Amino acid sequence: MSKKATTIRSRRKRALAIAAGAVAAVGVGVLAAGVGTIIAGMLRDAFRAQRAVDDGPDDLLGVPSDPPRRMTVETTGGARLNVEWYGPDDTDHDVVVMVHGWTCNTAYWYPQINHLAGHRPVVAYDQRGHGKSELGRVRPTVAMLGQDLNRVLDAVVPAGRRAILVGHSMGGMTIMSWAAQNADEVSSRVSSVVLTSTAATAVLQNHLLIPVGLPRYTKPFEATVGKLVTSTPIPVPHIDGATWLSHYIALGSQARKAHVDFVDNMITACPPRSRAGWGSAMGKLDVTAGLDALRVPTTVVVGTEDRLTPPAHAEQMAEVLRRNGALRDLVIMENVGHMASIEADVRYNELLDEVLAETARPEPAGSTARS
Repeated sequence: MSKKATTIRSRRKRALAIAAGAVAAVGVGVLAAGVGTIIAGMLRDAFRAQRAVDDGPDDLLGVPSDPPRRMTVETTGGARLNVEWYGPDDTDHDVVVMVHGWTCNTAYWYPQINHLAGHRPVVAYDQRGHGKSELGRVRPTVAMLGQDLNRVLDAVVPAGRRAILVGHSMGGMTIMSWAAQNADEVSSRVSSVVLTSTAATAVLQNHLLIPVGLPRYTKPFEATVGKLVTSTPIPVPHIDGATWLSHYIALGSQARKAHVDFVDNMITACPPRSRAGWGSAMGKLDVTAGLDALRVPTTVVVGTEDRLTPPAHAEQMAEVLRRNGALRDLVIMENVGHMASIEADVRYNELLDEVLAETARPEPAGSTARS
């Protein structure tokens, strides 16, 4: 090849490299513009939203006066889970097992523990990587949630008794994951289920965090924003007096300040690696087989202002349960966000009282779940 031809070829390669770099730069710029516009819109709406009502403390959020009996349960990958037993252990009652959601911990259930533990056995445990539980060495998966719950049930439910499973958000997904892997044992090990602010599938595809009215060019970047928010292991600082973002994301517009502050403290305390790992795992959520396996009375609860798992999820789950004869009730709470059992703790506790009263008495032969 002549020297001239070599020079021409070299120039062409350099031109192509420059063009490719320019295209890549444009692509990055478009991505940054789209993602930035969405995030800016979310922050704008959060900052402008109605502030929480400061009407004093909520006594139900206090640390339970009687400390729990603690135990450690080892599960998949060598992770050790913190399990807490409240209330009596010498009764014939079914054991209430409460499973918290993403970025929370056992304190999430204080309003229910304070209400129930004086007369019912109540167990709460920190999900893997949350609270006092270890994350372990294995990459988090939705199946692992159900496996962890199975180990806890083995440890806390005595022979001859059953559990009443109460799950919030990722905790509801945990229950459905467990049911999918133990379908033949659901009726023998569980007497009733309460699924709160949760979903069986497509949770990251159907949230309502993205503001309406954004420019059309941002639409292709909504999924990217969802992944960034849920799966990026960066610390979330707790700043006194600046809880408006947690309020916007997790609670309803009329939430009390005591509830917003309590939730913000939990969210910011969650380790970034755990938050990101479980956020990524939920991106692949599909526990519809577990929902179908719940052939025991199941109550579905959702708030009308739930941005993370909107009412459409609850309605879809309720329809599956209704077809299977397992829907006890679909409870839709007005003006309540994602943290339903905190925001509406008194109403939620009354609902639990109804569920517990029904499981305490034998069902007539041939009875079916209420729909």
